[in-house]
Amino acid sequence: MDVLAGAGDLVVLRANALGDYLLALPALQSLREAYPQAWIVLVGAPWHARTLSGRPAPVDEVLVLPSVPGLAGLAPDAPPVEQLPGFLDQVRRRRFDLAVQLHGGGSASNPLVRRFGAGLTVGLRAADAPPLDRCVPYCFYQPEVSRALEVVALVGGRVPQDPVFFAVTAADRAQAEPQLPAGNAPLVALHPGATDERRRWPAQRFAALGDALAEGGATVLVTGTEPEAVLVSTVVEGMRAPAVPLVGKLDVGGLAALYQRCALVVSNDTGPRHLAEAVGTPTVGLFWCGNAINAGPATRGAHRVLLSWTLHCPVCGADCTRDLYPHRPGNGCPHRCSFLTDIPVTEAVTESIELLESAGRW
Repeated sequence: MDVLAGAGDLVVLRANALGDYLLALPALQSLREAYPQAWIVLVGAPWHARTLSGRPAPVDEVLVLPSVPGLAGLAPDAPPVEQLPGFLDQVRRRRFDLAVQLHGGGSASNPLVRRFGAGLTVGLRAADAPPLDRCVPYCFYQPEVSRALEVVALVGGRVPQDPVFFAVTAADRAQAEPQLPAGNAPLVALHPGATDERRRWPAQRFAALGDALAEGGATVLVTGTEPEAVLVSTVVEGMRAPAVPLVGKLDVGGLAALYQRCALVVSNDTGPRHLAEAVGTPTVGLFWCGNAINAGPATRGAHRVLLSWTLHCPVCGADCTRDLYPHRPGNGCPHRCSFLTDIPVTEAVTESIELLESAGRW
């Protein structure tokens, strides 16, 4: 989003430990770049006041937050809770133009930030947290640096890493157009394939997800390459609702154009999920935990990551992380069964509907 015109004084809540501050530093620097003339105040811990005083930093001033009931991560030497009302009066008198919440999921921090009395509030929001004016969903397993940058992007902060972008041409659109179903229902594409069978969510779960989305009014497409034709057929035939199979009819460009027309793509950790992200389509990705570190999307506003924590082969029990580390005993196993079976259908349904709702497509 664009920078707020005329914003003068900004306040940021991040009142926890050293590592937390350092992980938020790129976001604070991004705010400084977006608002070079603003006076930026950090509501922080006593150590912030001691350490940042007189030191070049993206914040101009530190206000030490007293203890707040229910707010996790506060320093043990925070001022007593009795000082909180006076502190809030002081903050409200400053009439901040913008308040930024970077302190957790928001169950306790969002009510606190709303009491700052700023003209606009932005920040993180978990499922149990009250809203701010603009929010990024708080998903626990996300790189903290990316999480904070995603928040400041709501008010024009620059995200340093350029997003992946795949150009879609007129020829791509012409190839995809005949494959698009008629009607105005939101299109949701499911991609059940992946080169490595261990990275495949069970086909029957894709079918159950497809039924749930179709029952909510979506038109479901099931995409795959020629070698994945049987897998695509299994998903389509396993659904009660009708679905459109698309196998081998589109090259990469045509698939990109198809995904660009979709409201959502749900996929295993494989190329098509990255392609959907690269053309700007929201995704729900199904990941084995290790692969999420390497290949998961950085942001959560439009891209959700569902994690499987299976580390041992479901067939033989071998620790399949050992073959990645030459100094540890073991070398994995030859079995290629799904490592994603501990991701329930309800998680995929919930995340899918939330993304569709946030885009106004549900």
